[in-house]
Amino acid sequence: MNRLYLDWNATTPLRAEARTAMMAAMDRVGNPSSVHAEGRNAKMAMEHAREGVAQALGADGADVIFTSGATEAAAMVLAHRDLACAAIEHDAVKAWCREILPVSAQGLVRVDDPSRASLQLANSETGVIQSLPAGLAVSDLTQAFGKIPLAFNWLGVEAGFVSAHKLGGPKGVGALILKKGTDLQAMIRGGGQEQGRRAGTENLIGIAGFAAAAQAAQRDLEAGLWEMVAERRDAFEARLMDRRPDVVIAGKDAPRLPNTTCILTSGWKGETQVMQMDLAGYAVSAGSACSSGKVRASGVLQAMGFDDKQAQSAIRISISPALADDQMNRFADAWETAYSRWRDRNG
Repeated sequence: MNRLYLDWNATTPLRAEARTAMMAAMDRVGNPSSVHAEGRNAKMAMEHAREGVAQALGADGADVIFTSGATEAAAMVLAHRDLACAAIEHDAVKAWCREILPVSAQGLVRVDDPSRASLQLANSETGVIQSLPAGLAVSDLTQAFGKIPLAFNWLGVEAGFVSAHKLGGPKGVGALILKKGTDLQAMIRGGGQEQGRRAGTENLIGIAGFAAAAQAAQRDLEAGLWEMVAERRDAFEARLMDRRPDVVIAGKDAPRLPNTTCILTSGWKGETQVMQMDLAGYAVSAGSACSSGKVRASGVLQAMGFDDKQAQSAIRISISPALADDQMNRFADAWETAYSRWRDRNG
């Protein structure tokens, strides 16, 4: 079966550049904390990777702390603070924050006190992009990094975090980015790694792959690849709305990531759609990958005002720059056929 992977927001395939960098890092035997030549060599490679990630993030001069991923980075910066957030945030943020920030029908969040709030830059389920207020305490940059232009130094936030596997890097590595001089209480204590903020021998292989992927993602952005993705996504949505005017696209009138479409029917459960599309050769999701397998309505969509029946019917299509027009049309045909069959059975 010639399958199509349409779940780019969940994770991305490993980029060739990342694979090459990781293979080279495997040959470095030293511990970055050791003072001998081998250790210094490993340390130099790690700091070079740190500079690469910082450059891709527009975070020159900021502190980049490598972690096991965005979830750990979120915990590091949120666990010891009393911050407000909205119900559209990823569970890794909501686990530490008070869900009180209001959300509009288009998925946009109002923040009255930025210094005491955490707000994502882009949503994984709907793709809705927020306008971050100056002085914001924390922002989840995970979905935005590599898909839209961003510069940490220009966002006006105190802290942000990202994950490598969302832009073609390896799983199990991410970073916390802190405005220079920001205090941080270490959660993992032991050695003095990562400026004393995150103990434990650094994952040099993963870090090398992360940096290579981040640099490649930045080149893709500059080359305009994601602008073409947006055109393909918009054409798909226009076709869908023309043929199926009863379908709702969450956040359609708000700024969104160029690759993301969240489709709501009314009654055709998202988990059923995911299984049917999977059998037909298409990988889509019913929301955040971290929530897959949980039979419940999307909290993101409920926060936007959709009822349970609508929220449970959602599927997310998140496409890549490699997807061709004919492939997108092939998926549209398959989904519309399955939807017609469901409508015929259910009236």
